[in-house]
Amino acid sequence: MKAAVQKDARPSGEVTAQQRNFIAPEVNIVENRDGYVWQVEMPGVNKRGLEITLEGNKLTIVGHREDETLDAEVLLRESRQADYRRAFELDPAIDATKISARMEQGVLTLHLPKAERVKPRKITVTD
Repeated sequence: MKAAVQKDARPSGEVTAQQRNFIAPEVNIVENRDGYVWQVEMPGVNKRGLEITLEGNKLTIVGHREDETLDAEVLLRESRQADYRRAFELDPAIDATKISARMEQGVLTLHLPKAERVKPRKITVTD
């Protein structure tokens, strides 16, 4: 899915974030006892091209993949520069201060732990 964004002419040819066409990356989300694990697929994106922001309870993921510069004549190029973007509203039960992220082989893995107050716990019965 692409979100069309209005573009304007820039003499330098520079494209700002507001002018890019974004692709929504595919996301897998699983829940376990302690929280959630998200896997976000952004082929060709590395740590340098990645930006993750949390504003209030809105988590935004932006990834940018640039074309590889080759010292050769390109005969065929089917891959292209890509900008990825997804935004999510987080459940208030997530402990936002403990979110962690890892980028490996074009897959961003986020760990979103549940707050202690919402985790299941065992209650001991006394006499």
